Amino acid sequence: MPLKYPICALYFSLHPRMGTSPETVYIAAPKIIYMSDKKVSGNARVQDSLFGKENYIWIIAGLVIVGLGLILMAGGKSNDPNVFNTKEVYSTTRITVAPVLILIGLAIEIFAIFRKPKA
Repeated sequence: MPLKYPICALYFSLHPRMGTSPETVYIAAPKIIYMSDKKVSGNARVQDSLFGKENYIWIIAGLVIVGLGLILMAGGKSNDPNVFNTKEVYSTTRITVAPVLILIGLAIEIFAIFRKPKA
């Protein structure tokens, strides 16, 4: 059973007004178009899903790369709280590699969202 959500409530169609002089006067009457009333013509295909299978694969890959970047950025805990280990806190992995991985993962997410699924 399809749900009836209006696509546009500001679509106006012209109707002749009754009881007027010989020249026809048209008035604008609002008309609601429902998604279930949309007609598909020719070879046009109605797609049920917003994203295709490949989009979801790209989304998962982006999430994995962002997660890997967050895992690489975590840590740096010292066994002794009075000792500050600069090599561990300011390592190249935490300062450079992990943020670059997170940015690459976010770029992949943007690509996955804007990519049109193949028909």
